[in-house]
Parts: sequence; structure tokens; C-alpha cells
Amino acid sequence: MAGDILGTVIRDSLARPLRDLRISVTDRCNFRCPYCMPAERYGASYTFLRRDEILTFEEIVRLARLFLRLGAEKIRLSGGEPLLREDLPVLVRSIAALPGVRDLAMTTNGQLLAPAARALKEAGLGRLTVSLDSLDPDVFRRLNGRDFGPERVLEGIAAAQGAGFGPLKINAVVVRGVNDASVVDLASRFRGTGHIVRFIEFMDVGNLNRWRMDQVVPAAEILDRIGSVFPLVPAQPSYPGEVARRYRYADGAGEIGIIASVTMPFCGGCTRARLSTDGRLFTCLFGTRGEDLKGPLRAGASDEELLGIARGVWSRRDDRYSEERSPDAKPASGPSGGDRRIEMYQIGG
Repeated sequence: MAGDILGTVIRDSLARPLRDLRISVTDRCNFRCPYCMPAERYGASYTFLRRDEILTFEEIVRLARLFLRLGAEKIRLSGGEPLLREDLPVLVRSIAALPGVRDLAMTTNGQLLAPAARALKEAGLGRLTVSLDSLDPDVFRRLNGRDFGPERVLEGIAAAQGAGFGPLKINAVVVRGVNDASVVDLASRFRGTGHIVRFIEFMDVGNLNRWRMDQVVPAAEILDRIGSVFPLVPAQPSYPGEVARRYRYADGAGEIGIIASVTMPFCGGCTRARLSTDGRLFTCLFGTRGEDLKGPLRAGASDEELLGIARGVWSRRDDRYSEERSPDAKPASGPSGGDRRIEMYQIGG
């Protein structure tokens, strides 16, 4: 049963419980999306973490087990691109076997999904989210920073469905002047399939994406564009703290979601902790400093000592960056001032 060893669920300084753990299993990616890993910074000469600097599978499983004791119920694997981590189904199987895991999911760009989907399903992965910012080949290439068309991603989605995964979530980051003309096409492509497209307002994550407020396509505008073609009606959240606002097609052909971190912040319901590739605990996507768990773990800390560190970090948590964001927020300033933020590929989205 999820929850602290004493039977209580820990809460932060704003009374938010810890329910979700996101684990970045690698800092490497085969895409160079400009809003995450722009190619001009992460070129062939860029040095990623060494193998001995990243958490081993055994270390990830041990920490996941401890977070389940603190109240986590949902675990999501991310990256970078998680499918670049060798033998990933081995990790999936180990986490899926932990007592208290109610939901085990993974976010992927889908490029390598087709050959891996069945092994992931058989290992115990419950759900998949695939990033797909446009169906237009030219726009898609511009947004992935590589010469990749969307075909292999679509093949991955089909393979996942064939392997027994239920409806997938398809994430699209919407950037004005880049792919905002693609939102209706994306909605149309997956309408009636059971898959749920979630349109994400372009956020000022990390330090390198040159974010500007005028690049944000507000949720209301996205809804108007889609709703003018396919009428939509609001739907209730699937669970407390759900970040996407749900909208059903009026004719019953499925639903879409909108993640409006900029125009409709949801910090008040955030229950997510994030574990970076190198074993640091972050309590906000816009965080600047993480609490090192890898160091104490490798130095021989007991489970109770590690629990004490994590419990202390969460109990002091007061993050609500998106609610405090100013219209002229600068990408290099984090929630607590001028410190540089953690990059999204290091802690997942």
C-alpha cells in the first residue's frame, strides 16, 4: 500500500501530497527539439553524462521503492529519450513488480517505439505517451532538429496499439508561427481512434529555448481553432491534480486535452517529484537546484536515511513557478531568482 511507513502521506508546505514520481533514465536523445535540446548547443561535440554518473537500474528501483513509501502511486519513465537506455524492459519489469505501483507509464518521442513496444508491454509498462508536434513532414523536421519525418512515430503508435497498449496520449507542444497551423490536422488524425491528443502551451522550461510570451498559443485559441471544426464540450478531470483540461468531441468521437501551464497554471494541484538522470530530486519542472540522492545512496546511506532526505525536501516544498510567472519571464531565471534552471531533458517533461 502506498504511503509512508507510519501510515501517513507526506505533504508539502502548501498541503500538496506526493503522488507522482518522474524518473529520467537518460540525458541523451536522438532528437534536437529547439524547445528542449537545440542542435546548436547539443551538437556532436557535446559531452553527456558518463555511464558511472547516471543511476543504475538497481539504484532507480531502490529509490522508486522509497518514494512509494512516501505516498507515490504513479511512476513515469522519461529522458532524454528513454528508449536509448539499453535493456529498458528490464527496468520496467523491476519497477512494475514493486508493491504500491498503481500506474507505470513512459513518455517517448516514438522514433524507436515500434520494435520495442511489445517487450515493454510484456515487461509491465501500463501506458505510453508519445510526443508528436506536427504531421507535416517539413514542420516535424524543423521541430525535431533532425531529418526525421513523422512516419516512424506513427508506426510506433500503431505498434504500441498492436502490442496491447490501450489508448495513447499524443503530446504536441504548440509554438506560434511554427506548428500552430497543425493543431486541427493533429486533432483530425487521431479523432475517433481512442488516442488523446494533448496540446501543450509553449513553456519557458530550461535556459536555452529562447522563450517569449508572444510565441505562446493560449489554450483558449487552441480550443477555438479545433472547436470551430469539431465542436467540443468540457469534461471532468479523470483524477485529482490532472494537469490536462479535458474536452470531448460533441459527437462522441473521443477527446483532446489542453495543458495550459502559462495561461491557466495548475501549481496548486501539482503532486509531482522528479528524479534526474544523475540522481537529484527536483520538486518543480522549473527547478534550479536538486537534492542529491545518488551521493548518499552510493556512500552507504540506509533506506531510513534516504527517506529522511526525501521527506525533508518535500515537506519544505513551496514551488509554484507557473502561478508566479511574469509576462516577461526570462528563461535563465528560476523559481528562486537568478539561478539557472535544470534542463527539461534531465528531468523529463
